[in-house]
Order: sequence, then C-alpha cells, then structure tokens
Amino acid sequence: MKILVIGSGGREHALCWRLAQSPCVKALFACPGNPGMAQLATCLPTQSSAPESFLQAAEAVGADLTVVGPEAPLVAGIVDCFRAAGRAIVGPTQQAALLEGSKIFAKHFMKRAGIPTADFLVAENYDEVRQALDRFGVPVVLKADGLAAGKGVIVARTRAEAEQAAEGLLSGRLVGAAGRRLVVERCLQGEEASFIVLSDGHRVLAFECTQDHKPVGDGDSGPNTGGMGAYCDGRILSRAEREMVLERIILPAIETMRAEGVPFTGFLYAGLMMTAEGPQVLEFNVRMGDPEAQPLMHSLEGDLAEALAACARGRLEEGAVRWNGSPSVCVVLASEGYPGTPRTGLPISGVEEAEALGATVFHAGTRRTAEGLFTAGGRVLGVTASAPDLPTAIERAYAAVRMIRFEGMHYRRDIGHKGIKRWR
Repeated sequence: MKILVIGSGGREHALCWRLAQSPCVKALFACPGNPGMAQLATCLPTQSSAPESFLQAAEAVGADLTVVGPEAPLVAGIVDCFRAAGRAIVGPTQQAALLEGSKIFAKHFMKRAGIPTADFLVAENYDEVRQALDRFGVPVVLKADGLAAGKGVIVARTRAEAEQAAEGLLSGRLVGAAGRRLVVERCLQGEEASFIVLSDGHRVLAFECTQDHKPVGDGDSGPNTGGMGAYCDGRILSRAEREMVLERIILPAIETMRAEGVPFTGFLYAGLMMTAEGPQVLEFNVRMGDPEAQPLMHSLEGDLAEALAACARGRLEEGAVRWNGSPSVCVVLASEGYPGTPRTGLPISGVEEAEALGATVFHAGTRRTAEGLFTAGGRVLGVTASAPDLPTAIERAYAAVRMIRFEGMHYRRDIGHKGIKRWR
C-alpha cells in the first residue's frame, strides 16, 4: 500500500514514524513534509495549499490512501475533492469539519445533540460581549469562531482582561478574520483531558487518553499556544470515566452527525474538562491533536495503516490497534518569540544525541540545508520518550531535551507533572 501523509508538523512526522513500521506500507510519501519526515518518506512539493494541489500529488505517486494531518485542508474541503476523484482518504468532509472550523457551529451542534458543554453566548460586537460578561462574570472564556492555530482561546481572569481580549479578537489584531465573531462562555473548573477516536461514520475506535499543555509557561501561565507538550497515560481517565465520555459525548456526536446527513469520518478529538458534574466538551477538533499525536504514536501497538485503510473503506473494526500500557511524554521545544512572531533560521544541534538516549525527536518547524538543521517555525521539535511509568517517562524526555540546543529555545519544565499523582 502506498500512503500519502498531508502536512509538515510534528503530528505528521509522528504519523509517518508509526506508518513506516507497518508491513503493509510499501511506499510512504509526505506533502509537503519536513526534514524529519524526509528520513522516512519521499517528500513531495506542492504549489499551493488548495485541495486540488494535494490531489495532484496523490495522483502523481499513485497513493492508495491519503491521511490528512492538519485542520486547514479539511476545512477547505480536501476530503470532498479526493472522494469526487475516487481516491481513498481519511478525514471528515468540509461540512463535518465545521465542528472545528467554526466554534459557533460546534456549540450549537452540541446543544442539538445534548452533549454537555459550558453555557455560552455568541458575540459579534462589544455590546454583546459586555452582555455576556454581565451574565457569566469572571473568569470567562473568549473563543475566536474560526481557525486560529490554537491561539484563538483566551481565559480572562478579570473583566478588564476580558474586554481587552474582546477588542483584540473582534478588531482582527490577534487572529485576523477568525476572531470577528466570538463564543463567550462560562469558565469550567476541573482537569483537562484530550479524548481522540477514529470513526468510519458508524463505529468508533477510541485511542488512549492524553493531556495537552496549551499555555506557554510553567503552571499554565501565559498565553495559549498550539500546545507546548502532552503525555499519554491510561491513568488519566478511569474505565468508568472513559465509558462516560463515549456514551455522553463521542457516540452522540457521531450519531447526530449521521442523523443530520453529514456522517463523520476520520479523527474526532474532544477536548474535555472533567468537572464535578462529569465530562464537558471544551472544543471539538476534526484531526489528531498536535502535540498529542507524538505520545499517542509512541504508545500505540498494532498496524495503524490497516486501521486507517479500514476506516477509509467504512469497515473500521474494534481492536484494530492496541496500546502498550507504557506512558509517553512529549516536550515541545519552541523558538524565541513563540506564540508570537518566532525567530527562525537559527542552527539546531544535539538531535542525534537526544535520540541516542532512546527518545524520538519529531520535527515541526525545521529546515535542512547543506549547512545543517535550522529553526523554521514557532514550535520546532517535539522530544518524546516512553517508560513503564509516567515519572520515568518524564525523566527520559527531559534528559533528551537537555541534549538539544538552539538560540532562544524555550520549553515548559512541567509536562506530565499533573499526572504524577496517579502513580503514587
């Protein structure tokens, strides 16, 4: 089987890393790929990010299956484009991708489906924001309606912070047109978890639970990012909590989408807050998380390629993949300036030394030239390690992190620490 992976980040590198281990994969391609993916797959250039450009790449290499990593091509309709051409692809249609493409659509969908989520109001101007603040008080959450690379959610602790955030979003200063309409919602209390499933529109295959770390600084301080690290651990949720998430959130979402004539296929990611009243949805994403994909791929057993092919055929089977029971931790190394404008073009050293310690270094924002490896984005590398227990996995990941150097490098030093209590 020839497989094409769409994307160029750490998530796509992790997918390629796992797919390259499948005996049924005869050739692996990435479009556009990155230097890390180039060690595993043939990277294909693309003239644009339009769905048609990716289709041309798939047809040029005769890909039997295409797997889409990032959300933007899905929201742009890449799945519709491929299916119209008769090519197998894993992902939701453009209409189904609105679950991530529009926070407003997603909140109204959850209301229709009876899926637990925070009380909310939609705001398109400052007066409507003020009405929402009067209703919910503070802390309060403001969310840009459109795609914002994980940077469109602001938790405001005071009314002044909320009004400042609303100005930045509605004016387009913070995330452009994505913030011209807002969801303003009550701030939920509890512990966050990421619950990802693969669905063929009818059945679901639940992945191991993960926990993301979105704020840039230790202790969840500073602005939100696309994710500064994540860990995968079977102890994040109990068996009863997993069943509750499936019964109250995942299955109602899949069933309601199908009932509304928009069957959901591909990866469905529920960002959860585990509250005293049970799990509530913070957001839906329509692809695998990044950085969650890195520890997930480290902890996965079985043939991912076969599971994805079965999903594309509409014949997903339970048990197609398994989990090895070993926690995995991914620490993201970011460029100076991130999550704002990052410094790029800086030489990177120590990747080989980090991997010699047993970690896997997934590339995200890197560029390779004849002179070596250089930074090329905000999130540069994802250093991932596994162990029989979470504390040891954390130690291994950070030991590898200490091998890597580039000017202005910063990272969180507390990835996975919230989970240590479950191992005591």
